[in-house]
Amino acid sequence: MSPRTLLGPYLRLFAVPGSTSFSLAAWIGRFPAPMLGLGSVLLVEGETGSYGLAGAVSGTLALSYAVAGPQWARAMDRRGQAAILRLAMVATLVTGSAFVAVVETGGPRWAWFLLAAATGFSSPNIGSLVRARWSAVLDPAGRQTAYAFEAVVDEVVFVLGPPLVTLLATLVAPPVGFLTGILLGAVGGLWLAAQRDTEPPLHVAEEGAPRRRRSVLTPTLLVVVVTYLAVGTVFGAIDVVVVGFAEEEGAHAFSGLVLAVFALGSLVAGLVYGLARLPGTLAARFVGTAVAFGLAAQLLWGVGSLPVLVACGFLGGLTIAPVLVSGTSLVESRVAPGVLTESLAWTITGLTLGVTAGSALAGAAVDAWGAEAAFAVPAVAAGLAGVLALGGSVLIRDRGVRPELVEDRTTG
Repeated sequence: MSPRTLLGPYLRLFAVPGSTSFSLAAWIGRFPAPMLGLGSVLLVEGETGSYGLAGAVSGTLALSYAVAGPQWARAMDRRGQAAILRLAMVATLVTGSAFVAVVETGGPRWAWFLLAAATGFSSPNIGSLVRARWSAVLDPAGRQTAYAFEAVVDEVVFVLGPPLVTLLATLVAPPVGFLTGILLGAVGGLWLAAQRDTEPPLHVAEEGAPRRRRSVLTPTLLVVVVTYLAVGTVFGAIDVVVVGFAEEEGAHAFSGLVLAVFALGSLVAGLVYGLARLPGTLAARFVGTAVAFGLAAQLLWGVGSLPVLVACGFLGGLTIAPVLVSGTSLVESRVAPGVLTESLAWTITGLTLGVTAGSALAGAAVDAWGAEAAFAVPAVAAGLAGVLALGGSVLIRDRGVRPELVEDRTTG
């Protein structure tokens, strides 16, 4: 079988008018995701020498991002992506630059947290925006391929972003890595905002808006969000622990490269997952991939050197994209009309709330126990993700009724 035939499902995605442009813009716009969290850790730790403080500041940024994401998404569902996205990108540039300025000039610590929160709050989730565009133009089979492709794009960002921010922060200056992430996000976001022809259709608020808002948080979405909370804890903890471990091993500049290996494993798995035609329901796939994620992360208990960490990272990374793609596909398959972007944003909120907790917990663990022992934080969090998915499986069984059909019967 030729490579062209094998990759045919991916190639057909880009026969959709405008898809190449909006996917590329969203790819660039997602660089803040791996760069701002790690960049803030490197910036604050470089100024203070404290991983605990660095993790707390990074977690604050992630927390505000998580809280704001669904609010930005709801506004875009109702008013369109273009105008809201332009406003958000300008706010991100201003608040991100101010955050760097107060850290570098030794401003009061409360201002560090305030501006980190403002930076996160002004940053909409670009991944949910591009997935909403795919959903508007593809059938269900095409959406699985598109979501898998976007998971791969996410991982390409996470392969390139950590080494880039680490090299810029360690070889040029600590603020440069963080500011580069802000600039790339603004360029991609503004480019995406300019592409009006591929925006999803608007959803105008109606008299039943309160009932509609409750319908967003379905049992399926809640199970995925809670599971993603634990998955995100792994991501946030890994960022901090790997930086601390690389420094203990005398290879601080290589921390970004080590983090990229996790993303590389996920990239490979995402490509394969997007082409596979797997048996079972979407709910069963989500539970299975979450359990695999939890089991693979237990390899972190055996980390004692950088080569071992690289090997464990690649193997663990193979389970990342499948759990993210399966969860996104499950939520999309049961979403009510007009709230797709908001529903997808809630999944990202779960991840980023987890990143908040993971960064703070791991920072405290590194300071108290040392980096090698602190690998317990992501290992335990990953195991919890598998347990939560299993426990919630009874709530996400496919009963053959989409939420919009339930809503139609109750409101009609």
